[in-house]
Amino acid sequence: MLQFSEKELRDRIYACWIGKNIGGTLGTPYEGTRELLDIDGFASKAGEPLPNDDLDLQLVWLRAVNDLGPDAINSKILGEYWISWITPHWNEYGVCKSNMKDGILPPMSGEYNNELWRNSNGAWIRTEIWACLYPALPEKAIRLAFEDASVDHGLGEGTWAAIFVAAMESAAFAVRDAKLLLEIGLSKIPEDCRVARSVRIVMKAYEDGVSWKDCREMLLKDSADLGWFQAPANIGFVVLGLLYGEGDYKKSLILAVNCGDDTDCTGATLGSLMGIMGGMDGIPKDWMAYIGDEIKSICLTNGHGRFPVNCTELTRCIFNLLPVTLRRDHQKMLYSLTKGQEDTSGVCIGEKTDLSALNVKDFYGRDFANAIGSRKPYSFTWESVYADVLVEFDEKPVLKPGEALSGTVTMLNRAQLPEQKHYRLRFLAPEGWQVESARNLWAPSPRYTREQQHASTPFVIRAGETVEAVNRIILEITCAGRPTPILVPIQVMG
Repeated sequence: MLQFSEKELRDRIYACWIGKNIGGTLGTPYEGTRELLDIDGFASKAGEPLPNDDLDLQLVWLRAVNDLGPDAINSKILGEYWISWITPHWNEYGVCKSNMKDGILPPMSGEYNNELWRNSNGAWIRTEIWACLYPALPEKAIRLAFEDASVDHGLGEGTWAAIFVAAMESAAFAVRDAKLLLEIGLSKIPEDCRVARSVRIVMKAYEDGVSWKDCREMLLKDSADLGWFQAPANIGFVVLGLLYGEGDYKKSLILAVNCGDDTDCTGATLGSLMGIMGGMDGIPKDWMAYIGDEIKSICLTNGHGRFPVNCTELTRCIFNLLPVTLRRDHQKMLYSLTKGQEDTSGVCIGEKTDLSALNVKDFYGRDFANAIGSRKPYSFTWESVYADVLVEFDEKPVLKPGEALSGTVTMLNRAQLPEQKHYRLRFLAPEGWQVESARNLWAPSPRYTREQQHASTPFVIRAGETVEAVNRIILEITCAGRPTPILVPIQVMG
C-alpha cells in the first residue's frame, strides 16, 4: 500500500488550500480580461485573501460529506445542498438552480437549456475537496468530481475538465512529475474531447520550444468557436503555467494569470495543484504572509450554520474525514481482485511516508470516461437499495400536445446483492398521456464480475391534449421477492 505520514498528508492538504487562496487572490482583479497581461504580483490589499467562489463552494460539499458520509454523495444530494446553501444565480449556477427548482434532476439540470455554459469553468475550479478526501486515489476522486460537475455542466466539456483536474490533484499526492500528472489526467477523459485537445496543444508547444505567448495564441485560436470563459482554453492556461513555469511557484501562477480570461480560476487551480505537489515548502513565504490563513466567503448562505473560516480549520475538517474515506473496505472497489490473492493496493496513514509500492500505471485508465461518455446527454440515474435506474431520452425532453418522445430505461443491479432479479415496470402518467414499454425485465446476476449487469427496455411517451409547463411521470419498479419499490420521477417539459 501507499503510506503517508499524518504530518506530510496534513501539510499537503493545507498547502492545497493556501495555494487555492493565493492563486485566486492573484487572479481575481483581472477576471474576464481578454488581452495579454503583464502582472508581477498581487493587486489586492496585503494581509487577507479576496473572496472566491472557487473555494467556498467546496465548503458546501464538505458539509454534505460530513452530514451524510462519502458513500451517499451523488449529483442529486449535491443538487439539494446547492439549492439550500449556495446563493449565486449567474451563468451555469443559475441555469442548474432554475432547472432543479422545476424538478429537472442532475445531470440533466446541467444539460437542459445550458448550451452557453455547459462547457464553462464552474466545476473544474472546485475539485480540490475530492482530491483531498481521496489522496492518491484518482479513480475515487474523479467519480465524485463527475457527480459534482454534472449538476451544472451535464455531460459537457466543463465536466470533462473537472475529471481531468481532479485526477491530477489526487495523483499529485504521490506523483510530483508534471508531465506524468498531465498524462494521468488525460487518461481519464475522452481522447477526442476539447479539453484533451487544448492540453495536448500546450504539451506539444512546450516540447517544441514554442514561446508561452505563441502557445497562448494557439489556444485562443483553437477555442475561438467556443468563446471566452470556456473550459478548454482556460484548462490550457493552467497547463501552460504548469509547464512553462518549470516548477517555480511564482512564475507558474503569474504565467497562467497573464494569459487572461478566467484568471481567478486558472490561478487558483494551479496554485492548489502545485501546493499538493510541493507542500508548504514549495509555497513562497512572502506570498503566504501576504494572503494569510483566512477564507473569505462570497457564495454561501451562512444563516443556517457555520462553515470553516480559515484554511487551518478546513484542513482539520478534511483530515477528520480521512479515516472514513481511506478505510480499507471503502477503497477495495477500485482494484481488481484475483481469486486466491490478497489485495494489497490502496492508501493508508502511517508513521512515515512510504511510496515504494507506487506504480504510476495504476493511476491510468479510461473506463469511467467511456461509461459516462456512452450515455446520452439527456439522461439521469436514480439510485435505490438493490438497483440503480438509468433513464435516457433520445432528444431534449420537451413535448407539445400529441407529440412523442422516445428513450431507454436501464436497470443496473447492485453488486452487493448478487442474485438475478425480475423487475416489473409501470408508468403513472398525466391524464390523457400514454407510455409504451416492456412491462417485465430480467437482469442477470453480477456475481461473477465486478461490473454491474444490466437490462434495458425502450419506451415511448405520448403527450395527451393537455400539456403543462412541467409534466411528471412516475416510473414504478417492483422486484419479485423485494419489499421496497423504486419510484423514479421522469420530468417532461411542455
